[in-house]
Amino acid sequence: MLNILLPRFCATCNNVLLTMEELLCSYCLSDLPLTHFHTYDDSTVLDKFYGLLPAYQATALLYFIKKGISQKLLHKLKYEDQQNIGTYFGKWLGSELKQIPSYLDVEVVVPVPLHKKRFRSRGYNQVTKFAKQIASQLDASYCEKSLIKISHARSQVGLGRWSRFGSKEVFKLGDPSTIRGKHVLLVDDLIATGATLINCGKELLKAPVSKLSIATLAMS
Repeated sequence: MLNILLPRFCATCNNVLLTMEELLCSYCLSDLPLTHFHTYDDSTVLDKFYGLLPAYQATALLYFIKKGISQKLLHKLKYEDQQNIGTYFGKWLGSELKQIPSYLDVEVVVPVPLHKKRFRSRGYNQVTKFAKQIASQLDASYCEKSLIKISHARSQVGLGRWSRFGSKEVFKLGDPSTIRGKHVLLVDDLIATGATLINCGKELLKAPVSKLSIATLAMS
């Protein structure tokens, strides 16, 4: 009766979900471009930071594929206020990371922040629910005060690799006492060149932290 009166729809194909399905229908779920990087100790994401940021571990749950399921999900999460997508995949990734020894000692999860102007216009940070679920799964604390974005750069959508590295996104360390001497997991929704995460990571290292790891929902 609930399915008839209050039908739930797949977040990507809009088909009606069955009782046992959550967020995605079985077809879309099976079609997700999973990376399995952390499952197989693959260093693909970590290699993006080689010589640029001394990251301890790094992973992404999905491949970002243009016009594919992952792009649709990220667009709805970022621009259509469907934060349940962040909750769903944060729980998924967090449950996998807690099975991996190198992530078990993560003590603090820090989301990449939005500038206050962007936050006011959007009304939320698309990374928040994703990062909170990862923190919950890892039994770690969640802290938004550790990083502050102090420049309001234009959107990086459509920018090339070198343009992204040249964009003036400026972050500064917030309250260092929340992360000092701890293993910190920096979380974002998407990694392309890694420029944003590098800028954030460099600030967090000033605390200083004992280890800096990175996790994202998708990687292009």
